[in-house]
Amino acid sequence: MTDLPRIDEALALVLAHVRPLPLEDVPVGSAVGRVLGEDARAATDLPPFDSSAMDGYAVRAEDTPGRLRVVGHSAAGRPELGAVGPGEAVVISTGAVVPTGADAVVPVERATGDVVVESVGKGDNVRPRGGDTRSGDVVVSAGSPLGPPQVSALAAAGVAGVRCRRRPRVAVLSTGSELRAPGEPLAPGEIYESNSVLIAAQLGSAGAAATVFPVVADDAAATRAALEQALEHDMLITTGGVSVGPHDLVRATLAELGAQEIFWRVAVKPGKPIAFAVRGDSLVFGLPGNPVSSLVGFELFVRPALRAQQGAREPGPDFLPGRLAHGVRRNLDRDELVRARRSGDQLEPLSGQDSHMIVRAAAANALVLIPRGEGELAPGAEVAYLQI
Repeated sequence: MTDLPRIDEALALVLAHVRPLPLEDVPVGSAVGRVLGEDARAATDLPPFDSSAMDGYAVRAEDTPGRLRVVGHSAAGRPELGAVGPGEAVVISTGAVVPTGADAVVPVERATGDVVVESVGKGDNVRPRGGDTRSGDVVVSAGSPLGPPQVSALAAAGVAGVRCRRRPRVAVLSTGSELRAPGEPLAPGEIYESNSVLIAAQLGSAGAAATVFPVVADDAAATRAALEQALEHDMLITTGGVSVGPHDLVRATLAELGAQEIFWRVAVKPGKPIAFAVRGDSLVFGLPGNPVSSLVGFELFVRPALRAQQGAREPGPDFLPGRLAHGVRRNLDRDELVRARRSGDQLEPLSGQDSHMIVRAAAANALVLIPRGEGELAPGAEVAYLQI
């Protein structure tokens, strides 16, 4: 077992073979979930003018406190074009342009109806031009994932479109003569196929475009035909057929089709039989057929590869800190990912950790990394986990 690569070693091999995908233009409103391929710079100062932070009166700070004469009204989108002189004030709305001559805003609750205002300092309640960003400044840097806050910032800074790496096009191919579609009647020895549903969902959350191929039976000609077509994608993910049984045809067929196997098997539980290969710039992951093994293999290796293809600076996996709610026995030879239920920073491992128990895994929202070793991790031990 000691000759198998550990998780970090296998991941390093995967990332060393990733090539970022080409750039394309994306409207900012459609960019959530993408990774920015080039720095996005502000098209304007933000705010574009000195603006009021609240409703009140635009004044000269040196005239406060005192009684002032109202000479105009500045509303959002309808600025007061005149200037504020000594002893004068302009009624102003939140977000409106601070008129020339004024250098502070008195909140409406600090003034009386006949415009007697309390004292304010210069700059009080004024949002200065460019206080958030200046025209030409980087708003979001290349390699950053784009979520709602990022696209909102880009839009506010006048950025209509961004350059992102193209979404990875991924083929998903499940193999096995025993597999049937959910809802079909099951004959003796048959089971329902769930891995393609699982992987397609994971691909969607990773920003990829999935093409799910029909299930392929354990037949050499059918396997070769399906793999040949699927290899035309940026990435191919197979499930099943990567172990050492007489019907495990995937690895040998991939080799016949020109795929170079980088590694087969990793010192991890579940998911040891995972295979990784490349053909040109296409990445190939052979995930085990057991559903939980596929789940774990995707999160450890496939998701980081997809993020790297999209140009992410930190492709992951994104482990978070937590504490075990009760003790867990360690595996002497392999790091183990244990399904658990997280509440706050407490991680409660679930019963039923076998790799085929996908229904038990449905109750989990975390994969807890239990490092290899002797003995047991005690209750309260600090551990790392992945959200799922």
